[in-house]
Amino acid sequence: MTNTPPPEPHSPDDPSVPSGATPRNEYTVDELARVTDTTVRNVRAYQDRGLLAPPEKRGRVGVYDDTHVSRLKLINHLLARGYTLANIQDLIMAVDEGHDLRSILGLETAIGGRWSRERPKKYSLLELLQMFGDKASPSALGKAVDLGLLERDGLSFVSGSPTALAAGATMAKEGIPLADLLDAVGIARPHFNAVAKALVDLVVRQLDRYDADALPPPADVPALVEAIWRVRPLAMVLVESEMNRALEEASGDYLGDRVAAIMAKKLGHAPEGGAAGRKDVPRK
Repeated sequence: MTNTPPPEPHSPDDPSVPSGATPRNEYTVDELARVTDTTVRNVRAYQDRGLLAPPEKRGRVGVYDDTHVSRLKLINHLLARGYTLANIQDLIMAVDEGHDLRSILGLETAIGGRWSRERPKKYSLLELLQMFGDKASPSALGKAVDLGLLERDGLSFVSGSPTALAAGATMAKEGIPLADLLDAVGIARPHFNAVAKALVDLVVRQLDRYDADALPPPADVPALVEAIWRVRPLAMVLVESEMNRALEEASGDYLGDRVAAIMAKKLGHAPEGGAAGRKDVPRK
């Protein structure tokens, strides 16, 4: 599979990404709608109402970035809580009038911007069959759609994480049943959600010193944005480190249990002190 080229870096004076931070993702209007779980029609409507800034024009193509993603996520969240577009428009106008717009966009992006730089990729059914073989059954595809790993797009499918899809295809080719792999994702997801909640709390805890129903003072926003951008990648390092530790521990436990079971079978009985695989201290 070919890798998607990374987006071009933005200028050094970009207000939403401080110096040294990872360059922002860039999106077409279709990609923007997909990653924010909205529609192109809604994107256009929000632009017309002044809720969303227009894209950067590159020739005839409009290019969006993570400032648009974070603003759309905020709009979606407020709509889900029962606010109308008129309410949201009044709120955003009040915010923009009371704060430096550049700093507020930077705060929105630091908190609500995407953590992944992957871009969604469309796959035909034939491409999925080539990747997964006969394991890409209708039931497996349906389960992947239910889990949000794939999204139907007419006769095609869209993956929000082509890297994860390729990893799943490789595991399936190594003999891991696709149904079991999808079950594992479903079982693990609530735990990942809990970990993500804890880490997001760490990242945005910088806001706790301010009133819950008020934005930070404009003078504090630039330093706050810098701090959040510094913490975000460190949270990902923590996740990877802890996941590696847990995988080593789980695999070591499994291997020990398996070897103990084999020994018990060959000896014709369980080791002294309990059943095969029990981690008792050997008697001296």
